[in-house]
Amino acid sequence: MTTVTAAPPARPLRPATEETVFVGRSLRHSLRNVEAMLMAVLLPVFLMLLFVYVFGGAIDPSGDYVDYVVPGIILLCAGFGASSTAVDVADDASSGLMDRFRTLPIRSWAVVTGHVVASLARNLVATAVVIAVALAIGFRPTAGPGEWLLAVGVVALYILTITYLFAAIGLATGSPEAANGYGFVLLFLPYVSTAFVGAQTLPRWLRGVAEHQPITPVIETLRGLLMGTDSGSAPLLAAAWLTGILLVAVVWSARQFRRRASRR
Repeated sequence: MTTVTAAPPARPLRPATEETVFVGRSLRHSLRNVEAMLMAVLLPVFLMLLFVYVFGGAIDPSGDYVDYVVPGIILLCAGFGASSTAVDVADDASSGLMDRFRTLPIRSWAVVTGHVVASLARNLVATAVVIAVALAIGFRPTAGPGEWLLAVGVVALYILTITYLFAAIGLATGSPEAANGYGFVLLFLPYVSTAFVGAQTLPRWLRGVAEHQPITPVIETLRGLLMGTDSGSAPLLAAAWLTGILLVAVVWSARQFRRRASRR
C-alpha cells in the first residue's frame, strides 16, 4: 500500500517581504530608465539656471534671487520625479501584471506600495542633487541641522503625497499615455504659486489662485526653514494640505485598485 505524504505547509512570508521585493523591482526599473531619471533631475536644474541667470537680474537686481527660487525648484524637481509613477502604475495595470500577481499568495497592493516607496527614495536623491547644484551657484541657506531635518521631512511628505496622487491617477486612467497627460496637469501648480515670484506681483485674479493652493504654503514653509524668513501660518497650512491630500490619494488609489480587481 502506497503512503501519500502531505506536502509541508508553505512558510509564511515575513512582514513587508512583498513590499521590499516590489520596491527593489521599481528601483531596478528606474535605474534601467536612465533617460527618465536624467530628465527628472536635469529639467529642474535647467529651470533653476534659467531663472537665476536669465530672469534673476530683472526679477531681483540684488543678486539674491537664487535664495528665493531654490525652495520652489526643490518641489518642482519632486513633482517631475514623482510624475513617472502614474505612467508606471498605469503600465502595470493595463498590461495585466497586477492580475497575474493576484493569482499568487501575496498582497498585490504591494505593487503600488513598491512604486510609491521607490519614488520617495529616488526623488530624495534627485532633490539632493538639485540642492548641491544650487549651493554651487550661490544658494546660501541659513538653516541649522534642526531646520535641515525639518525641511527634509517636509520634502519627503510632499513627495509621498504627490506620488500617491500620481499612483491613483495611474490606476484611474486606462493607459500610460492617458496617465502621463492627466499627471502633467499637476506639474503646472508650482508655476502659479510663490515659487518664482511673490504673490503680490501677480494680477489680482491670479493672486488668489497663488495664495489659496497647496503648493504655496509648502514653499513658504521650506523658505522659512532654509532661509529664516517668517513663514506665518504656512507650516500649519502646509501640514493640513499635505495630510488631507495624502489621505484622499490613498483612499482613491485603494478604491481604484479594488475596482480594477472586481472587473476581472
